[in-house]
Amino acid sequence: MTSLVTHDRQGSDFAELSRTIKQLGLLDRRHRYYAVRIVLNILAFGGGWVAFAYLGDSWWQLFLAAFFALIFTQLSFIGHDAGHKQIFRTRRANDVIGRLHGGLVGLSYGWWIGKHNRHHANPNHESEDPDLDVPVLAFSEGQSRATRGVLRWLAKYQAFFFFPLLLLEGLNLHWSSVQSVWRREVKARRLEKALLLGHIGAYLAAVFIVLSPLTGLVFIAVHQGLWGVYMGCSFAPNHKGMPTLQEGHKLDFLRKQVLTSRNVRGGPLVDFALGGLNYQIEHHLFPSMPRPNLRHAQAVVREFCAGRDIEYSQCGLLRSYGYVLDHLHAVGAPLRAAAR
Repeated sequence: MTSLVTHDRQGSDFAELSRTIKQLGLLDRRHRYYAVRIVLNILAFGGGWVAFAYLGDSWWQLFLAAFFALIFTQLSFIGHDAGHKQIFRTRRANDVIGRLHGGLVGLSYGWWIGKHNRHHANPNHESEDPDLDVPVLAFSEGQSRATRGVLRWLAKYQAFFFFPLLLLEGLNLHWSSVQSVWRREVKARRLEKALLLGHIGAYLAAVFIVLSPLTGLVFIAVHQGLWGVYMGCSFAPNHKGMPTLQEGHKLDFLRKQVLTSRNVRGGPLVDFALGGLNYQIEHHLFPSMPRPNLRHAQAVVREFCAGRDIEYSQCGLLRSYGYVLDHLHAVGAPLRAAAR
């Protein structure tokens, strides 16, 4: 693996790559693509609720719970793209789309974007990347050694608990959103508060008006659990198991983003399933690049990195999860050895 060392031409490599990307028109907006995507998502979302009302109090609703997990994630991808200004050139127009989609799925757009932008600024940085600050998981040996009690036991065997823990990620996203809004940590707090309350009220009312209490609770568990798994599986392969950075590192922007990110190979199906996040390297280098342009930028970026001996990581979808689990298991190895 490429050594995380100081490079002489700080910034100049990225400036050259950026010029090439701009000349190819890969930063140009794709309004038609997003218009079609948003309309189809909204139609699927609305159609799902029509089918929900039509089915009534039936255990067949659990198939719709899985369908809504898919649709909620696709709506979340649009909110993600809006937060990076991929849809429109102006921040205000993107924020309108982002907050609308956040309201549909019950997320605080302001909280998510603030957290996600900090991640983009310092990916895989042990003290500055909020995505590495997950109490129930340890992503480095330093984090694992710092755990105590139940969390220490979890860290020993965390690779086995990773996917089961993702079943709680949907509820964690909701709770973090509510906390952030009520603590006044987001802009447009009143609007976000209204959207969250509206989502919670409408969601619970629809579920328990149509379904019996037991069926409703199971529906919520299946929907929220699968949504959490889908969201986690979309974001986890991108950086977990890649090099982590510490204070004082000397990497320039290009190398910091490329060396800490992993792409996932696949065709249109993987592009759809992961919302373009499978082109994680290109996305981190050019966050405002519209999603459909990422696959065109991929060949350019990979060739550019090869010409400068910068390791470019890419693998298949299932192998990416294997790398995540291997890394989590390795991080817990010292704790397991000490317990023998």
